[in-house]
Amino acid sequence: MSKQGKGSNRPAEAWMPVRNISNGTVILDNNEKVTGVKVTPRNIFILDEDAQQNVIRGLSNFYNTIDFEFWLIVSDRVVDISLYQSQLQLLYNNVSKPKLRKLIMQDINKGNSFMNNNVVDTEYYILFREKNPDLIQKKIRAIINGLALCGLDSMQTTNEDLRTLIDNFINGGVRTQFGTVMPVWI
Repeated sequence: MSKQGKGSNRPAEAWMPVRNISNGTVILDNNEKVTGVKVTPRNIFILDEDAQQNVIRGLSNFYNTIDFEFWLIVSDRVVDISLYQSQLQLLYNNVSKPKLRKLIMQDINKGNSFMNNNVVDTEYYILFREKNPDLIQKKIRAIINGLALCGLDSMQTTNEDLRTLIDNFINGGVRTQFGTVMPVWI
């Protein structure tokens, strides 16, 4: 059914104004583009107190320099270690020394406990919308540079990042294979 179809039985995707996702950008029906950066998580609480405060002050200063509307998005994605588990199992099958087999089996069991407890990676995004391609690149560079001054690594969103976020929003917080998304509106 097309996006313009009538009735309340339309799929959730039909209600979204998304035309396409390409080059790390969601292209909306009105030609606006939504993009941004994915921030590499960093546990600042393992740093000494002064270093923690420096990161927090840096982020506060950074957020105050942003002169356009943006969204902070926090998303949990289930960790898939099935390939790693398969490799461990092959290694276990090919090793004959009892001590090595025991160590490998401990790793397999630990991996199984992760998979059984739905361990997730938390991902952080700063997204914005813009029509002008030159301003898009300028804003992305400004965000990446501002986060770097805070000691945080980031990169432009990928198509896969954006598809995952949209999938999580479409599912309305219902647990899926990717977890849930929690927007933080600024």
